[in-house]
Amino acid sequence: MALGGKAPRLLVLGIMASLIKSRRFWTVTVSLAVVVGLFALLVVSRSRANAEAQNGSKVAELQFSSADLTTVKPAVLAQSLTINGNLDARSQAVVKAKQAVDVLSISVREGDAVQAGQRLAQLDTADLKARLAEKISSRDSAKAQFDLAEKNRETNRTLLEKHFISQNAFDSTDSTFKANRASLEAADSEVQLAQIALSQTVVNAPITGIVAKRYLKVGEKASIDAPLFTIVDLDSLELEALIPASEVASLRRGQGAQLAVDGFPGRSFAATLDRISPATEPGTRSILVFFTVRNPDHMLKSGMFAEGVLDLGKSGPVPTLPLTAIQSDGGQPVVWSIESNAVTRHPVQIGRRDPVAGLVEIKDGVSATVPVLATKFDNLREGQPAVIASPGVTQSNSKPERPS
Repeated sequence: MALGGKAPRLLVLGIMASLIKSRRFWTVTVSLAVVVGLFALLVVSRSRANAEAQNGSKVAELQFSSADLTTVKPAVLAQSLTINGNLDARSQAVVKAKQAVDVLSISVREGDAVQAGQRLAQLDTADLKARLAEKISSRDSAKAQFDLAEKNRETNRTLLEKHFISQNAFDSTDSTFKANRASLEAADSEVQLAQIALSQTVVNAPITGIVAKRYLKVGEKASIDAPLFTIVDLDSLELEALIPASEVASLRRGQGAQLAVDGFPGRSFAATLDRISPATEPGTRSILVFFTVRNPDHMLKSGMFAEGVLDLGKSGPVPTLPLTAIQSDGGQPVVWSIESNAVTRHPVQIGRRDPVAGLVEIKDGVSATVPVLATKFDNLREGQPAVIASPGVTQSNSKPERPS
């Protein structure tokens, strides 16, 4: 009975083990089938996407009208340079104190017109007058000693000629005379310096112009070489501008320019090229040039900002394109053309520009027979299919994008 009871139990356990093994088998089988199905679906999706992309590229053909195109054509360019900078008075002076004394009076204020030699201020003279009196007294004393030495020298000269004294005795008298003469000359110089110092207490205008700045007030003490006034002559102003060194060959003294100045809308001022610096500025490839601006009515003020155009004359006929046809690609000027039913990129070398005519010189990079896009279009790619539509032909929806 015991063995008979174990046999059915063993049979049941064997059946259960078989079921478990078969269940694992089917689980693994189903998992592999799912993975294979997902992979097949991914492959099909990618194939469809590639097919759609290829189909899309086939239809993305750009169409341009003849109005979108131009060619390189000869034209005469008006040559000019843009200039800008601050206007400064050509003639200006900073009047400085020559003595460290108090300011007694001031005769002018900012904005007053002054003439050369006109008194501007009076400095204190008390100390300088006392110093002058002292120097004069010292000179008088030196003069008396010199006179005595001169008299003794003449007396001893007579005695030497009569052989009443020796040559050594005369030489001693002569040496004393020369020392006293040197002392008198030094005393004279001291008196002159004191007189000059006293005269410098009257501050006069060195040039004719307008008082631009007054630095001290009455009662304040001036220091030696401290500024007292700034005077500017507004009759003639100067514009200092930087230009590329490559343009220097086109510059000549006397060339004219027209300037627009802040604060005077709609009005231009004539300027004349006066000087050209002989060297480039450190760290740049630019050269300083200086323009003279006549200002007889004093409407323009020193320090105003001005900008304008320097006329360089006209060039001979040169190959040109519209300025709008030139685009920049990594800092390199390029143009786009339509050749062999495709968009083609051409790096070009450009020359002078004529902003008024809207033209630029083309030195190299594209020939006169190549149709060039006259305006800028976005999202152009090298080799992109493109055609030039004939007049009257309806274009498809594949149009180039103009910049917004």
